[in-house]
Amino acid sequence: MNETKKFNWGYLIIGVLFLVVSFMSLNNPETNLLAIVMYVGFGAVAKGCFELFNRKTIPSLTGVGTNLPIWVGIIDIVIGCLMLFNLGISLAILPYVFACWFLVDSIHDLLFANVYKDINPPMYWFSIISNILGIILGILLLFNPITSAFTLAFLVGAYFMITGVTYIVAAFR
Repeated sequence: MNETKKFNWGYLIIGVLFLVVSFMSLNNPETNLLAIVMYVGFGAVAKGCFELFNRKTIPSLTGVGTNLPIWVGIIDIVIGCLMLFNLGISLAILPYVFACWFLVDSIHDLLFANVYKDINPPMYWFSIISNILGIILGILLLFNPITSAFTLAFLVGAYFMITGVTYIVAAFR
């Protein structure tokens, strides 16, 4: 099968943005938490727009029509806007926001991981593992909000690093 490889700039940009947030979070978590909230807010809006613009590629890749990318895109945009315009409240509810976001995105991406199964088996397994880690991080944040408030920068950094690398790898598929 002769298949043309395409480079996806949107995936690369989102991946790099997620890696920047990851490095900020891991570098100096105490002083950068507010900046992280703002960058993540911008990242969520950008990712939501990207999901909405690329929603038509899911049926062409899977052969199954779905509205899930539309809902994930809308949820990402709403979360991003809420984070940007309510910084004080965002800091207070940050563990819950991230928990829901990690869970929704990881479950969404896990459901569509089979797209890579025949095309790129290593990417398939990388996607499965990274999304399972995202679900675990989401559950940790959801059920231990006080503990996760202290370790949020590390957890966010780890999640965004995994997700950023996933998007960058996907950009070169």
